[in-house]
Amino acid sequence: MAPAAVFVAVFTYYPMIAGGQMAFRNWKLTDLTDTSWVGLKNFSDVFADPAWGTVLSNTGVWVVGSIVPQLVIGFALALWLRRRFRFRGLYQALIFFPWAISGFLIGILFRWLFNSEFGVVNDLLQKAGLIDEPIAWLADPKTAMVAVLIANIWYGVTFFAIMILAALQSIPDELYEAAALDGASKSRTLFQVTIPYIRTTLALTVLLRVIWIFNFPDLIFGMTGGGPNNETHIVTTWMIKITQQGDYGRASALGLLVVAALLVFAVFFLLATREKKGVRP
Repeated sequence: MAPAAVFVAVFTYYPMIAGGQMAFRNWKLTDLTDTSWVGLKNFSDVFADPAWGTVLSNTGVWVVGSIVPQLVIGFALALWLRRRFRFRGLYQALIFFPWAISGFLIGILFRWLFNSEFGVVNDLLQKAGLIDEPIAWLADPKTAMVAVLIANIWYGVTFFAIMILAALQSIPDELYEAAALDGASKSRTLFQVTIPYIRTTLALTVLLRVIWIFNFPDLIFGMTGGGPNNETHIVTTWMIKITQQGDYGRASALGLLVVAALLVFAVFFLLATREKKGVRP
């Protein structure tokens, strides 16, 4: 295990430590002659930035607005795919295919789809009579976040469908047969048999997806780059923007805040995993 441990230490932990110490220094590419220790100044600069409130609220909308529809739609797809029907394998392949595509590539794809001049979305809406003129989806602060949420929902539904379908296939048929003999309706069977049986898997899947979405700037960067006027910036895309501006100290401070938030979610994930294995902390 020594070679693997050395590899991880050199290429993972050392960069993390080196980058973390930048958060407490005046580390800017515009002036590398002064990298003095500034303590918590970079953190205070992050909190004092006028864009911080918008970025923080955007992050909450990004996570919640993505997770809830992904869970609901993914659950419905999993229930449908659990049934036996003709060409089920083909449908599964088509539904699971988006998960194999890069998030940044998905962002570029949806940037073209939501293009105000020749995008497919506006064209379909106009032909359906739902809008009279094209909408500048990605240029309007009121619709930009809606557009990126739609793209992320489409991208993430696959993950929930895969995980929930695997959990559904582990439910013994005897439980459904017993529910049918008791005269339980489909809705009652869903809420009293299916969901209780896979509730731990659902919790683990949601927690894991929250961690990924919170730390998932690829799609937003591919679609809007955080614009317009910071209206689609989340914490991780804003961190990339600050890095591109050469302020490594402030970007590192923001990165440590992201790591702290992810550690909280990771603790909940590990606790849920222990509970699933029947281990009590």
